[in-house]
Formats: sequence, structure tokens, C-alpha cells
Amino acid sequence: MQTLINMSEKTQYYLDLEENSGAHNYHPIPVVLTRGKGPHVWDVDGKRYYDFLSGYSAVNQGHCHPKIVEALTDQAQKLTLTSRAFHSDLLGEFAKYITDYFGYEKVLPMNAGAEGVETAIKLCRKWAYEIKGVEENKAVIIVCENNFHGRTTSIISFSSDPSAKKNFGPYTPGFKAIPYNNIPALAEALKDKNIAGFLVEPIQGEAGVVVPDEGYLAKAKTLCEEANVLFIADEIQTGLCRTGKMLACDHENVRPDILILGKALSGGMMPVSVVLCDNEIMMTIKPGEHGSTYGGNPLACRVAMTALQVLKEESMADNATQMGELLRRELKALHSPHIAIVRGKGLLNAIVIKHPDKEAAWKLCLELKENGLLAKPTHGDKIRFSPPLVINEEQIMECVEIIRKSLKVLD
Repeated sequence: MQTLINMSEKTQYYLDLEENSGAHNYHPIPVVLTRGKGPHVWDVDGKRYYDFLSGYSAVNQGHCHPKIVEALTDQAQKLTLTSRAFHSDLLGEFAKYITDYFGYEKVLPMNAGAEGVETAIKLCRKWAYEIKGVEENKAVIIVCENNFHGRTTSIISFSSDPSAKKNFGPYTPGFKAIPYNNIPALAEALKDKNIAGFLVEPIQGEAGVVVPDEGYLAKAKTLCEEANVLFIADEIQTGLCRTGKMLACDHENVRPDILILGKALSGGMMPVSVVLCDNEIMMTIKPGEHGSTYGGNPLACRVAMTALQVLKEESMADNATQMGELLRRELKALHSPHIAIVRGKGLLNAIVIKHPDKEAAWKLCLELKENGLLAKPTHGDKIRFSPPLVINEEQIMECVEIIRKSLKVLD
């Protein structure tokens, strides 16, 4: 594995602290960040970078968006947490705001994205038993191979990534995995009368930004309706303007029965996730059956409303469309022998590296870092390019030049 030669003492100091006292459950690019603004971040030595990961799309609105920072700091001085034992003046306001915003009857707020997925799973099962009439403990949720929905015990139970599963069993039953972007496989799986839901990423992010065929989501939704099965969209990474629409499902005018959102719901300020659905599904959950101490806290409510407001006010979906098209076009125009595929939608993009060295993508990311751009490989040969949605044309072109220059390390 290639290591950086010009690591500063200050950077090494922080890396050593983490290495010695922190769990080793991540393998980050060796950079220590201390400040962010818009599409940029700065390290402890003052070097500026373009952030091409955006906190896995949590920072769609750009780092430290002033309007969201203002909402956070203002609310933090008033009231941050009541727990759900009491009401706050912001929870009802947030509930009305977000349900009106996305067109659903009810919202259930949580914190991390994985909590949102777990919540959706519970809601789907409860609905299956109490509304659809599935025999108790027989409900099955269809998922897709190569999915990524989080790393809780239930979620890894239906992962096809060995690193997420090995030696974490026994696994939670009740899931059936089928190939992604495969309508015949879904149609066959839906023949089982115990199927309660179909949980899907509109674009598979962690798998390397795998965009399904046009019409896949719409056909899948129709099949689910015909089988009386809930269509559950995990839009934690693809939602909130990232792909050029408010939701990736909007590209095909699909309205999920259960919608899961997170990440950019707070503009990268704090963990906020929600599950949205209508009364028939949501009202199956009764007091005491699900909850979270921090879910729907006043600080999260205020921040999330502001983060959603910023997305619309600053036309971030439109900018994601335009800048995404520019980025993909310019990457293809490089005609690099080391880039096998350029793919994506909006500003959720990836390149697939073609090189005999299995560490090529990692080495390229280290070189990108040296040249002022931060990105991270996924599944060995794929690199996501997903900058904050505030990036402009001039900055995109500067980034493409950084990528072109960095690719030479693979010659």
C-alpha cells in the first residue's frame, strides 16, 4: 500500500491519536480536516481541497452553510432536547413542514440513516400483519443484491458484502435478495403471498453509483401495487437534490409508499433522519412500540427545516443537473485509458478504474489529495465524485484538471 511521504508532523500527530485510541472500523484517506466552507475543506496545515465526497451526500448544501449554521446556533441557545416524553414547539411545526414538502400524511423522525431504515422495516412488517393480513412472523421484505442500507444487525443480515457480514451472525431472517435492476426477478419474488415490501435504493451508491435502466423504478412500483406490497425507497444518499431532482424517484414520477431520508436533511450539521408514509402505514405503530430519545429533538427540527428550505431557495436540484452533466462530459473527454466507465446522475457520479494494480483507485485518491481534491474508493476499483451541490462551472473545470493531472500517477 502506497503511503504519503510528505505527511506533516501536525497531521501525523492527529493520525497517531486516532490510530492508538480509536476503533479501526474505517480506512480513511490520510488527511486531517479542520474547516469547511461551500465545496471546500481545509486541513490542519491550511491546505485547501475540493470535497468530492460531501460526507456521503450529507453536505449537499455545502459545508457550514451560513443559513443552516444560524438556525443551529440560534436554536442551540434556546432548547435542544426534551425527549419524546414531552412536546416541543418545533416538532409539530417540523412534522407539518416536511409532510407538506414531500406530500405524505405522517412523519416519524429518527437520527442516523440506519435508524431510518430500521424504522421503515418495522413499519412495513407491522402493516403486513395488521393491514395486509400476513401470518404473524412470516413477513418477507425483498431487497437487492449489492445494497447498502447501513450496518445494524438486521441490515447486514441482507447485505451481500462479506466485510459487512462475516462473523456478525446469527442474522435476522425475513429478507429475500434479488438482483438489482431486474424486473423479471422482482416479478417472480412478488409471487410469495408473504411479501410485505420491496426495499430499494433508486441508485446504488455504495456499490459504485449503479444507475438502473430507465423505467426500472416505475415498473417496480407498479408490480408492488399489483401485489399489494409496499415500495420502500431508501433515498438517504440519493435524495435531497443530489441526482438533479428533489428525490431520485422523481425522475420516474414514482411516489414511494415509505420514503426514508437522512444525511443532507441537516445539511451535515447533525444526525437527522425521517420516515415518511401515509396514515394506513404509520398509524399501525402505537405508543411505546418505537422511538428514540433524540428523534425529533427541537434542534434537529429547526436545522432540518432550514436545510430543506435552502435546497429549494438556491435551486440546488437544477445546479446538480447542470454541473453533473458538465462533470461527466468533461471526464469522458479526458479519454483516459485508466477510466473504464463514467456514470451517474446529477452530482452523484463515479468512475471505474481500469488498471492491473488492484490498489490503483486508492493510489489515484492519494494523488488527488496531493493535488487538492478529496475522494474515496469504494469496492476496490470505483471512485465516487459527488461534490456539494453549491459547486459552480469554474470549480468543476478546475476539478477536472486536477483529475486529469492526477491520473498520470497510474501511467
